[in-house]
Amino acid sequence: MTDPVVADLAGRVRAATPRLGATRLVVVDGPAGSGKTTLAGRLAHALGAPVLHADDLLAGWGDLEGWWARLDAWVLAPLAAGRPGRYRRYDWVAGAFAEWHDVPAGDALVVEGCGSARRAADDVAVLSVWVEAADDVRLARGLARDGEGMRPQWLAWMAAERRHFAAERTRERADVVVDGERAWPP
Repeated sequence: MTDPVVADLAGRVRAATPRLGATRLVVVDGPAGSGKTTLAGRLAHALGAPVLHADDLLAGWGDLEGWWARLDAWVLAPLAAGRPGRYRRYDWVAGAFAEWHDVPAGDALVVEGCGSARRAADDVAVLSVWVEAADDVRLARGLARDGEGMRPQWLAWMAAERRHFAAERTRERADVVVDGERAWPP
């Protein structure tokens, strides 16, 4: 059975005129633990497109603002010029950037992660999706994945993302808002 939310979003993307060379860029944003990765994976599957996770470009917990410059230089600029992009994946255990990954210059690319729908994406993204869930649900999801020992990092990140989203007005600017609790219950 096809998820109606995903089917609707995929239809919107396919109907859009590419803005990044021949590539239709989709950005899936929202706070950590809201369900962005789940939605992005399902949408990418429906589109036959790759997913690039902001977590692979972040240089650790304190890099909410800095990762976009790497995305732009390594992936977006080459795609805009009709060339494949590539990026170095951040290894969270080693605390350093690791191997390179290719990003084909295809019909679509889904970029998901906190800060992916910032104003800098407005001119190149064909669709901006905001996924939301309550703070307690998000924190529980994050700690279930990362462990209770990561609580301080999660709480600091949640404060940083609130500031970022308020400054960018991300939710208000999104083309679509998805309830990550209803669509993907805990």
